[in-house]
Amino acid sequence: TTALGTLLRCFPCERLCGGCTVPPAPPRPPGALPPAMRPPRRRLPPRTFRSYLPRSHRTYSCVHCRAHLAQHEELISKSFQGSHGRAYLFNSVVNVGCGPVEQRLLLTGLHSVADIFCQSCKTTLGWKYEQAFESSQKYKEGKFIIEMSHMVKENGWD
Repeated sequence: TTALGTLLRCFPCERLCGGCTVPPAPPRPPGALPPAMRPPRRRLPPRTFRSYLPRSHRTYSCVHCRAHLAQHEELISKSFQGSHGRAYLFNSVVNVGCGPVEQRLLLTGLHSVADIFCQSCKTTLGWKYEQAFESSQKYKEGKFIIEMSHMVKENGWD
């Protein structure tokens, strides 16, 4: 029976074989599962965004999850102030969702705005100007503010 047990199960390699030259495995800590019984590693699904911007263009992405947000060509101004610091004004953005519209008294007057958030990680990025009540501010309507602290430059920046 000793030879039969050796043929059926090789203790050093924990497989069925007729004997091997594999050095014995180090002892497992108490309560640890044998290698064959360990749960498989959990693989995260690949990140998918609603829109991908071309790799050849300079882009701005979410600093938290790297979702594409805007192309450099859509940048209107770098001299805006967000709720928590400097911000950029963009003509259009991608991969963002809008919250409810509300009226806010900003540095440049009363505006109807909707907070925007990253569609992937749900971080609030800035806001969208829905309506400006002063004639000098009408150019902002339909434009987007993204705070610099929530975005990173990618692709082709020197």
